[in-house]
Amino acid sequence: MKTPREIFQQMFGKDAFSQWLGIECTEIGEGSCTLSMKIRDEMCNGFSIAHGGISYSLADSALAFASNSLGKHALSIQTSISHLKPLHSGDVLIAKAREISVTKNIGRYDVEIFRNDELVAIFNGMVYRKAQEW
Repeated sequence: MKTPREIFQQMFGKDAFSQWLGIECTEIGEGSCTLSMKIRDEMCNGFSIAHGGISYSLADSALAFASNSLGKHALSIQTSISHLKPLHSGDVLIAKAREISVTKNIGRYDVEIFRNDELVAIFNGMVYRKAQEW
């Protein structure tokens, strides 16, 4: 069976969107993942704040890497996010995904997004775990 790092590398190598975001993986383990990225000017909306889809996408990537790290292909089936603070170009975000519960077919994960030590968004996700292994 592949290690969580090997699974991350295989997934990330084909994930053009996560690469475009500028995501870096700082930690990966079974059922967990920590990612970082810096918000760029082209990620901001007409209010000069980061488009909500940017933090959502960072969290969604963290969910994907954390849920697949257990060795089976996992696909999101439900996600939601709460944006707590506005984000700006130059902000560095840290997304910490952690497993809440996992069964044979379903996994539930929480992702907290921080700017420095400040919690800026909370994301919840549920995945379907396929029988297919990495």
